[in-house]
Amino acid sequence: MNTKHLLTLAGLLLVSLPATLHAQNQKWQNLFNGKDLTGWKQLNGQAKYEVNNGEIVGTTVSNTPNSFLTTEKNYSDFILELELKVDNSMNSGVQIRSESNAGYQIGRVHGYQVEVDPSDRKFSGGIYDEARRGWLYPLDINPKGQQAFKNDQWNKYRIECIGNSIRTWINGVPTANVIDALTPSGFIALQVHAIGKDDQPGKQIHWRNIRIQTDQLKPSKADDIYVVNLVPNTLSPQEKAEGYSLLWDGKTNKGWRGAYKTTFPESGWIIKDGELSVQKSNGAESTNGGDIVTEKQYGTFELKFDFKLTEGANSGVKYFVTLTEGNKGSAIGPEYQILDDERHPDAKLGKNGNRTLGSLYDLITSKKIPNAQRKIGEWNSGLIRVYPNNKIEYWLNGYKILEYVRGSAEFLALVADSKYKDWKNFGMAPKGHILLQDHGDQVFFRSIKLKQL
Repeated sequence: MNTKHLLTLAGLLLVSLPATLHAQNQKWQNLFNGKDLTGWKQLNGQAKYEVNNGEIVGTTVSNTPNSFLTTEKNYSDFILELELKVDNSMNSGVQIRSESNAGYQIGRVHGYQVEVDPSDRKFSGGIYDEARRGWLYPLDINPKGQQAFKNDQWNKYRIECIGNSIRTWINGVPTANVIDALTPSGFIALQVHAIGKDDQPGKQIHWRNIRIQTDQLKPSKADDIYVVNLVPNTLSPQEKAEGYSLLWDGKTNKGWRGAYKTTFPESGWIIKDGELSVQKSNGAESTNGGDIVTEKQYGTFELKFDFKLTEGANSGVKYFVTLTEGNKGSAIGPEYQILDDERHPDAKLGKNGNRTLGSLYDLITSKKIPNAQRKIGEWNSGLIRVYPNNKIEYWLNGYKILEYVRGSAEFLALVADSKYKDWKNFGMAPKGHILLQDHGDQVFFRSIKLKQL
């Protein structure tokens, strides 16, 4: 090739290279132009938003509710990236798929919020449902994710909303993984949280490099963090990959039978609309349909289950149930207590509250965390983890509320001083059935799934 041809080729490459780079970067769109707030509008509170040095700066003010700088456009499926730096004494968040309309709390902004929390709680990157359901993914359930946010530094957030999947990262560390179908589309917003009447105004949060993808989205590779799946009776791809299976299929009584029976109860339990419910009778143990148990037995496992209480209701989830005792009433086994603490008398029985919601029934009182429990009539998510070393944890809506080691001196002493003292080797079977209790009150179950450890 002669010199003339080489020069021509070089010129073509120089011309085409920027176009190629532009095509590669075309899928990212800037939501903030670095100069002004074009494309954004403010809702609810009166916190100050301004542009300074290529950053959006939010400043707290007194006597105003939560403030939101929202995009004028709505987004459904997207990948959002941004950087932020916040005063260590502030709380903030990034709203996604959020809404504001006159028919809901007079226009109050509501929807998914990716948390900004520099406090000692370390919930940054968790998912909160603003003005609706509260915490969907508190970072208690992801200790590694709690370490991702860096105080006094710029932090990079990545948020992927693709279909029912909502995933978050901070500085490359996965922080939340939620499956939910409540709101498929909505605006994006930058929150400046309201402050208390005695708090000093003037604290700031800075945002920059806000960009979004909306076409030809490619989700990040699967992470290894806990999945909160709020779509009833389904398994996400990651849950399947981690070894979860549905313990109840959401439609039939397959895999379940009555305790001390060979078949599923003919009455007392109803399967309808993806819910398994024990029916209200006389409030006594196993006098109507009776308890139901899994046909299979399990040793070490992770059990997820959703439950919904009616007013004054009592029930429970038991495990290591061997059905060898032949007793009357509810079958024997360690129990995750399900109870309306406010209205059922059992909450005041036992010792030191060890019969309240989430307790190891009659043995260990659960930790009471503000707002961890949903209101009566709303769904709660329970979790029981049984490790190979006999450590057992109870979780409620993403918060760890109890742990113990079965077979330990402490556990055996508690059993010896409880209603189970006469049952030999209580709770010590190497494996047993999972049980849902009929205590004569209406309680609903769904999304019952198990992973063997």
